[in-house]
Amino acid sequence: MDEITSSPDPDQTPPAEAPRRDRSTRSAALWATLVAVPITVAVAGFTFAKLAPDEPAAAPSASATAVRPQSTAPVEMPAPTLAERPATVCRALVSQLPPTVRDLTQRPVTAGAEQNAAYGDPALTVACGGTPPVVQPTDEVWSVNKVCWHAVQEADATVLTTVDRETPVRVRVPTEYAQPLQWVSPISDAVVAAVPSAKTAPAGCSA
Repeated sequence: MDEITSSPDPDQTPPAEAPRRDRSTRSAALWATLVAVPITVAVAGFTFAKLAPDEPAAAPSASATAVRPQSTAPVEMPAPTLAERPATVCRALVSQLPPTVRDLTQRPVTAGAEQNAAYGDPALTVACGGTPPVVQPTDEVWSVNKVCWHAVQEADATVLTTVDRETPVRVRVPTEYAQPLQWVSPISDAVVAAVPSAKTAPAGCSA
């Protein structure tokens, strides 16, 4: 009996084998990943180190206008004898003066602490009492926070004196401090609170 064998159908395509991942390719990819991760971490760390400060950031420093070196020694000021009424008014004024004028801290004075005050270095001074200034019709006067001031320019300072108050208040602003009228603004508030208005005032003063 003849043995019958089946021959392959020439039209039948053998089933495709599932692709096999090449082990060498897989190994190379794995090594590339293992190498890339530490490099990325190292680069990120280096970049952070370059951008971050070497030391913790210091607190923002105050601007030059906010911090001004100054002496704390007493400021030499005269203390003329005042009559009873002006002396009372001046004590009230000194009690109302602010501890600072803008960025200038109050300093002690050598005499007349009940009628004088000083701030900063060079010293801006406040003197209460004395003779009121003579205001000419052509002189300019300036109203600052409801107080009328008369200005006289000296070599090293501008002297501003009230001309609408019962008791004069004199403020000497050294030339180092620009725009002297701005420096009397907080002092004007104390003047309004403590020094009564005069019965008369120069024509240029606000009502």
